[in-house]
Amino acid sequence: MFDGGMIMSFHALNCPPALLCNVNKTRYRTRSSSPEVVPLSLLMAQAVESGNFPESRKISGTGAILKKRRWHKPLLNQANTVGIIGGASVSTTIIFLEKLFLWSTRDVGKCLPFVVCSDPSLNEELISHISLHSLKTGTSQIILNHTTVVENLQRKRAFLEKSGARCLVMPCDILHIWHAEISEGFSLPFLHVGECVARELKEAKLKPLEAGSGVRIGVLATDGILSAGFYQEKLQGQGFEVVLPDKATMEHILIPAVESMNKRDMEGAQNLLRIGIQVLLVRAVNVVVLASDEMRGILPHDDPLLKKCIDPMDALARSTIMWARSIKKVRKRSK
Repeated sequence: MFDGGMIMSFHALNCPPALLCNVNKTRYRTRSSSPEVVPLSLLMAQAVESGNFPESRKISGTGAILKKRRWHKPLLNQANTVGIIGGASVSTTIIFLEKLFLWSTRDVGKCLPFVVCSDPSLNEELISHISLHSLKTGTSQIILNHTTVVENLQRKRAFLEKSGARCLVMPCDILHIWHAEISEGFSLPFLHVGECVARELKEAKLKPLEAGSGVRIGVLATDGILSAGFYQEKLQGQGFEVVLPDKATMEHILIPAVESMNKRDMEGAQNLLRIGIQVLLVRAVNVVVLASDEMRGILPHDDPLLKKCIDPMDALARSTIMWARSIKKVRKRSK
């Protein structure tokens, strides 16, 4: 599956499991171009989740489990290596990797080099301290867990930098609550999902749908993400008017939609989310940002309403590929 890929557990560095990869397209096969088809398979998800890697297991014959040891040289030395901090959902991280592969190999046939750090203990901590489905999720809970989460993420940042990463990304909405603190003292590029979304929408040169108003962008997310306000800040920084769901929409439509999905009532979840999107569209928004993992997985991919929505992780993946390609072009010109 991966040419030169390997899964590693660095206990000597007190670091969580990681995936190192430099993908060659000729060794990769997928049944569909859809990002939701994940050829990385459940094997990688289970390995990353558990950290149980047999000493002899290899991927594509070239990857291997590293023994417990410290190292002095970076694991990857390409100038366009991307470091990825996995978030509250391992499956979301894997889907993001799938997008990186599919989109970066579309023209040049070779995936950008990357190293991934995924930590199930962080996932549990986020879930235990931030109630994703309750309107009561608020600033007090985020502050309660602030120091612990930031220190955890800063260790991951340091680990990825030592591994050779020259740019960092976090395919997770929740983790961007602490993006500024994680970035402190970090001199390398650290892409922000909100900035990626706002920049793409700005470049789209959207026109207002109502005379006398500005371009309006709707944001649908769980209350913890909306309370943090980073999507609103980045969008307003590009001159957009931001439209959010009101309390009634959250209580009677969006929260029940997520709860229905968790109960595997997909028809109920889809109907409710469609209503939530329409509520914002009738307020003359040009685009609705689906800024939560829970809401991105509800509608089928061919649903017409999705043409009016944007997946922030798509924007983050595109920006990551653009960065990697720009670095590669600079390196070529300098030779």
